[in-house]
Amino acid sequence: MDLGLKDRVYVVTGATRGLGHASARALVAEGAKVVVTGRKEDAVAEAVSALGPDTAGMAVDNADPVAAERLIATARERFGRFDGVLVSVGGPPPGFVADTTDEQWQAAFESVFLGAVRLARAAAAELGEGGVVGFVLSGSVHEPIPGLTISNGLRPGLAGFAKSLADELGPRGIRVVGLLPGRIDTDRVRELDSLSADPEATRQASESRIPLRRYGTPEEFGRTAAFLLSPAASYITGVMLPVDGGSRHGF
Repeated sequence: MDLGLKDRVYVVTGATRGLGHASARALVAEGAKVVVTGRKEDAVAEAVSALGPDTAGMAVDNADPVAAERLIATARERFGRFDGVLVSVGGPPPGFVADTTDEQWQAAFESVFLGAVRLARAAAAELGEGGVVGFVLSGSVHEPIPGLTISNGLRPGLAGFAKSLADELGPRGIRVVGLLPGRIDTDRVRELDSLSADPEATRQASESRIPLRRYGTPEEFGRTAAFLLSPAASYITGVMLPVDGGSRHGF
């Protein structure tokens, strides 16, 4: 199936590792060109080297108020066009209500929430018909995850913003989509499992609750992201798609 991604240009944030990197890799494999971001220069350079000549990189923090404009300008300068953005950012620090500080909440809000809003707003101003704004969110949009209080607080609000944006941009032919990863075998998920006394037992217990009985791979997530961002998904907008092996039991 041709996804129609050849020579289309996307910005993918948080793309030096994990789900962002897997999404960028899938886009490039389908012929797209990608501007990847991360916070560290060396990690960005490594990602660009791994992804190949159809990528450019920029070390920025999603919380930086000028990041969005710089990234879109880079896409246009480097590749001559701009077709969409996938906003991915590392998860907030784990912790329960009593463990999380005002400083942690503020830092996460600036990066996870307000940074995503700024990127989406800037992209919406630049995109034409056929453009797309994507968000990597979390299963906590639908159900709180124990020990991830900050994520539980911020991700549902961002999903609500995405739904509102889909309504506003739809008449212009611009789509808005969200991806809700479950237990994908990334460094982040392995880190969360390692917080338990027995990480292997924790993983086995988690897998036993997933209908497919395993963690997903970053590649599986990346292919899903590439499809949703592509013209092949041209009549899909306003959705929050679980990529979780069936873990969400609601409709």
